[in-house]
Amino acid sequence: MIKQKATLLLADGTVFYGSLIGNPGTNGGEICFNTGMTGYQEIYTDPSYTGQVIVTTTSHIGNYGVHNEEIESDHPTIGGIVVNSFSEVYSRLDGHGSLQEYLEKYQITGIADIDTRKLVRHIRSQGAMNAIISSEFEGDLDGLKAELEKLPDMNGLELSSQVCTQEPYYIGDESSPIKVACLDFGIKKNILRNLASRGVYCKVFPAKTQLAEMEAWAPNAYFLSNGPGDPAVMDYAVATVKDILETGKPVFGICLGHQLLAEAVGISTYKMHHGHRGINHPIKNMITGKSEITSQNHGFNIVREDTESHPEVEITHVHLNDNTVAGIKLRNKPAFSVQYHPESSPGPHDSRYLFDDFIALINQN
Repeated sequence: MIKQKATLLLADGTVFYGSLIGNPGTNGGEICFNTGMTGYQEIYTDPSYTGQVIVTTTSHIGNYGVHNEEIESDHPTIGGIVVNSFSEVYSRLDGHGSLQEYLEKYQITGIADIDTRKLVRHIRSQGAMNAIISSEFEGDLDGLKAELEKLPDMNGLELSSQVCTQEPYYIGDESSPIKVACLDFGIKKNILRNLASRGVYCKVFPAKTQLAEMEAWAPNAYFLSNGPGDPAVMDYAVATVKDILETGKPVFGICLGHQLLAEAVGISTYKMHHGHRGINHPIKNMITGKSEITSQNHGFNIVREDTESHPEVEITHVHLNDNTVAGIKLRNKPAFSVQYHPESSPGPHDSRYLFDDFIALINQN
């Protein structure tokens, strides 16, 4: 098979040459890397990765194909993928096609046969930046650079209203006594599966839904979902979370939902140097003293100094690699949140207890 050439250009001028995978063309976004050794389909369909070029640090991608049930959204919204070794042939009895076919279907351009270890070390030292992948600008770096400069900066970018549902929908058993209004900022399907499997009847609302519309459904509690973009520019969401807190009903936030809960009580957020993305991040539960291995995907975080000095906020979880805040709870409201993904699929499952804690909080209230 003759491989078509492709180019990866980073905003700082670094260039990698490799082979085209996926759909021929040009696309890009903020480049980041994920250290998970499995679950590439779940990564590519996670709405939190909207507009990002994903480098997978494990060497072999595509070797187990794709499966229709292993998705976190209806379709991927990533800006491209970068891999070392790509396999169009997959060895899985119940597979539903190759990753190559999947990328072509959703018009995602990727690049393979590059030194991803070198690239990851570069991102770790230089930080997150925009990048572009192309099979169309061979030998024309100036033209490719001009395309790269058209890409928006993730810092200050609002994306949730673009990727969320546009109409409310339901998940779970409608006869359940527990009703949870889920505010969709880019919600993952496995979050809803975890809630529904615990007997929760969920109604999922678009990101810009006002409190009055959600309250008309008479929910027992609220869930604030994960999602892409910069929480600091989501004034509409912060205002809604403030209104939700005034109801006194239980609130659980994950990832972007965690950041928005913090913003709603006066804690600032910031863009990280290169973010946390992978399925092996160590977290310490400051309440129990136990540690857990977690799945993470975020490029923003909440300011630790603001959190520690806030009289109504308690830090419940800490990231053991860099001591950043990974979880909080409010002392004056039945609300808590974490900066990682307890619903992680295919794993790890150490943090699934947080969904049980949410149900217990609802029952207590």
